[in-house]
Amino acid sequence: MPYGFGTVSQTLWARGGKRAFDCIVAGLILLLVSPVLGMAIILVRVTSPGPAFFVQDRSGRHGNIFRLYKLRTMRGNRKPDPKELVPLDHPEITPLGRVLRRSKIDELPQLINVLKGEMSLIGPRPTLPDQVEAYDDFRRQRTVVRPGITGLAQVRGGTALSWDERILYDIAYVRRCSLGLDLRILSWTLLVVVVGEALTTRRFADSPFAKYVDVPEGYSTAD
Repeated sequence: MPYGFGTVSQTLWARGGKRAFDCIVAGLILLLVSPVLGMAIILVRVTSPGPAFFVQDRSGRHGNIFRLYKLRTMRGNRKPDPKELVPLDHPEITPLGRVLRRSKIDELPQLINVLKGEMSLIGPRPTLPDQVEAYDDFRRQRTVVRPGITGLAQVRGGTALSWDERILYDIAYVRRCSLGLDLRILSWTLLVVVVGEALTTRRFADSPFAKYVDVPEGYSTAD
């Protein structure tokens, strides 16, 4: 099977309906959560030194660079390591930051990225430009759709999985993107927020999505 861009989902949802849904729902959510977001911004500022927002260049659809917004959840003077996975118990996450990450409130500013057309509500998480530049053709498939605030990889294990295993979930999503799958991911996201990742975490090889991806020989999913 070729690993080019021809494998992207061609459903009507993927080709247009998804963007309309993103704009309507992101706008409504932003209006509804603005009091929560405002309070969270104040708490970040008063509970630890540093700015309220974490802003960083990320690589979006087809490698286009954009500025991603998050509430800061780590020490203000920390320099991010692009190769590091950051679990919830990372020592440099602030106490408030753990609450924001666990509840996904830290991701709410990305609703602005969605309205600007840089992101989607659901899709592969946006990564750093240097990481994308190092992708081979197989891994680059995850960049043919807009990155998402939440996604298949996040609700099936998130930071409990290695980067390359998360990429396999991302590629499976690119190939199977549909209204039904997006609604399932939204429901799984709510479940993760309420009870944590334990109920939804599954290794890619053991998931029903594995049948949609031919993994190249020598591809490793080890941590």
